[in-house]
Amino acid sequence: MRQHKAKAAENTFSILALDDDPIMTSTVQAYFQRSGYHVDVENNPLQAIERVRNGQYDILLLDFLMTPICGDQVVEEIRKFNRELFIILLTGHKTMAPPIRTIRALDIQGYYEKSDRFDQLELLVESCVKSIRQMRTIQSYQNGLSSIMEALPGIYQLQSAEHIMENVIQEVTGLLHCTGSVLVLDLVRCGMRHDEAGTRRYLSSAAGTQVSAPEESALEPLFQELEKNGRVTAEKKMTFPLTNGTQAMIGFLSVELKEAVGYDHLQLLEVFTRQVSAALSNIFLHELVQEKSKELDRAYSRLRNNYAEIITTVRDIVDAKDFYTRNHSDRVSFYAVELARRLGRSETYCTRLKVAGLFHDIGKLSIPDEILSKADTLTDEEFAVIKTHPVRGEKLLSGITGFHDILPTVRAHHERYDGHGYPDQLAGTDISEQARIITVADSFDAMTSDRRYRDSLGFERAIEELKREKGGQFDPALVDVFVGLVEEPGFLERAAKADHQGYDAAMWDKIEELKS
Repeated sequence: MRQHKAKAAENTFSILALDDDPIMTSTVQAYFQRSGYHVDVENNPLQAIERVRNGQYDILLLDFLMTPICGDQVVEEIRKFNRELFIILLTGHKTMAPPIRTIRALDIQGYYEKSDRFDQLELLVESCVKSIRQMRTIQSYQNGLSSIMEALPGIYQLQSAEHIMENVIQEVTGLLHCTGSVLVLDLVRCGMRHDEAGTRRYLSSAAGTQVSAPEESALEPLFQELEKNGRVTAEKKMTFPLTNGTQAMIGFLSVELKEAVGYDHLQLLEVFTRQVSAALSNIFLHELVQEKSKELDRAYSRLRNNYAEIITTVRDIVDAKDFYTRNHSDRVSFYAVELARRLGRSETYCTRLKVAGLFHDIGKLSIPDEILSKADTLTDEEFAVIKTHPVRGEKLLSGITGFHDILPTVRAHHERYDGHGYPDQLAGTDISEQARIITVADSFDAMTSDRRYRDSLGFERAIEELKREKGGQFDPALVDVFVGLVEEPGFLERAAKADHQGYDAAMWDKIEELKS
């Protein structure tokens, strides 16, 4: 009993003693105040109801037989506005107690038969105190969980680690009513820094009077202890590890409380640190992905610039091979793209067609100069060699992955709509539209350009030849659209400026977009 009294003195439980006998209430008050409780007395049942309504009482001790109303009536009124008050009914004799069903209906925790000893009553009060403590713990835990849920949006924001750490410190202080809190992250364990001399390894955030992160020399032993034991607790201090997605420790959260560490404190901080761990892991994963993305962007930029340089260099080599066809590939590319746009094709489609136009004659690089540069009429054998340039071009470009999607166009740009072209004698729509477009553009530029073996046919003659070969060499529908295009005012002036047209690296993005 003395042990209980010593413990009770540390508590703040309040009792209201109600009896119309002042001697009884005074006796009860004196007894329980010695046990450490705060005890108020009341001799009027009606006034007692108002005191409960306006006060903060944990336990009500009341007599059953009173005037002007009895104890069960008092309880009935109180239960209308207070369901949490613990009530013990005092009776002069057990035969005078209300029926069990009434006690249950009014949620009375017990009754006590009056005597000159209060031992049994004290046991009943102790039982109420234990239940109240449990209820307070449960309520505190529920409130804590609610606070954690309210704090999650601020913790899970994709902000910097420092910003999230400040939010965590602020939230945990309100959650557990801490006198101080510290959060420390090991950037090496987080995977964000290499363990190199001179680099910053730890991030820390602290709140509270005279509270700061431990010295760096003390951090590693603390990390090792937390990794071994899972948590470190003292009388009023708790330290929990923070982990990443693989449960590897990345930091810790430490709090100092106003009171001794309780079970509900441990449970709440464990739940909270799990959420903090997940939030911080998300942040570091996001930062890692961003950094890797930047690295990929830099590598991709170098790659596409190299690709652009390859296109420019190879095109210049092709043009340098034959003086009379110099800039021919630029104009073919221009005509082809303009025709595709008039047909309503996408920019990615046009970009791929542009590259195909630039490289459609690349196979001529492997044609002997004495044949390619011959001013006289070619022999059948020599023309047969010339006719191999589409296949040779396909083979040359096949070694570069970035050109694979234009290979069919390069191979088929000398196929005829009637099936009498080369190298595969494809006909009609078996020839890809891009190859059919290149055929029209290539033929028109060849007819309107001077060559070593003949002069330009001129614009009007070239148009006549296109129309004459509708359904023969050319796709009739494409010829109709192309003729309408080149006959527009200002078109040929724009075409003349297509010589040495630039190739920007953004084309690479459009090509990749098309592939995806």
